[in-house]
Amino acid sequence: MLSHWSSFSLFFSASYTQQYLKNIYEQNKIDNAEQKAYENCYPFIYYLEHGKVYYEQGKHSPLIIQPILLFYGLIHLIKACILTVDPNYPETTSVLAHGVSARKRKKQHFHFFQDEVKFQKTGLFPFLANKLFHMEHLEGDKISMGNLFKQVPELNSLLLFLDGVPSFTNVYHEGNRFFIPKRVLDFFHMTENRFLDFFSEKAVEEYHFKRLENGFIVFEKNEKKGDFNYTPLKYNLAEQTYALPLTKENGFVFHELLVHYLLLYNLSMIARYETEWWSELVKTMPNKDFPLIETFLQVSIEKGPFLVYEYLTKAGH
Repeated sequence: MLSHWSSFSLFFSASYTQQYLKNIYEQNKIDNAEQKAYENCYPFIYYLEHGKVYYEQGKHSPLIIQPILLFYGLIHLIKACILTVDPNYPETTSVLAHGVSARKRKKQHFHFFQDEVKFQKTGLFPFLANKLFHMEHLEGDKISMGNLFKQVPELNSLLLFLDGVPSFTNVYHEGNRFFIPKRVLDFFHMTENRFLDFFSEKAVEEYHFKRLENGFIVFEKNEKKGDFNYTPLKYNLAEQTYALPLTKENGFVFHELLVHYLLLYNLSMIARYETEWWSELVKTMPNKDFPLIETFLQVSIEKGPFLVYEYLTKAGH
């Protein structure tokens, strides 16, 4: 786990960061790599620095304003990631909007777990999904908060306690070999062959599946230079292991950075504009929304920076 941001220390050296960006730009065959690295060195550092301040304040702030601080902290960290793949960011003002919208809320009987956000054509969310994770054509799609909670592996034990159904199964790995328990076939209601087709279709990178071994579906992942994205697998920071979501909903293919962005976006909007509902939730804790939101925020304080650090370090190799 990241401790007091010490893992980011290298990036707070202008000479190191300038060389870091230059290496990435050269690897990606970007014109004028050295000049672009020089121009982006301090914007990159300042994005990280601002993000760090937001997260540190968020960690010690009351829960009622925590989502706002964490959301803006994550936005700044994401902008640093974007600079590694798009040295001209931001080229237009259209990429500065949030890129998602929240629906109008019913004042009575509103449950955050059932709420949805809708993806827009332009803005930061579709931009980062495309630039960092090569995802396109998201415009108009919706996703529920419950679906997103089920894409955060650290929430698995809480969801199991609340709903009686696991949202993840741990995936064991040795090097680039991964072992998925065969029992996942029951959760997905699939035969082994159908599951392998489904998994390969949803995976960001190519996997080579092996035969069943001792009750596990075994596969190998191509070890590519600079590769960090194991989607649809997600990394459980608390348990230090990979895990597979046990749901086929559209969040299945989202890198977890996108999941945290969407949850924090909606929570920050509620904290800013739905004051009555938000205050009632925090004070009266009427349903499972509160423990899920509170636990997610605790997770995201550590997980957001961790996911960004993973991206930045792997991108630089």
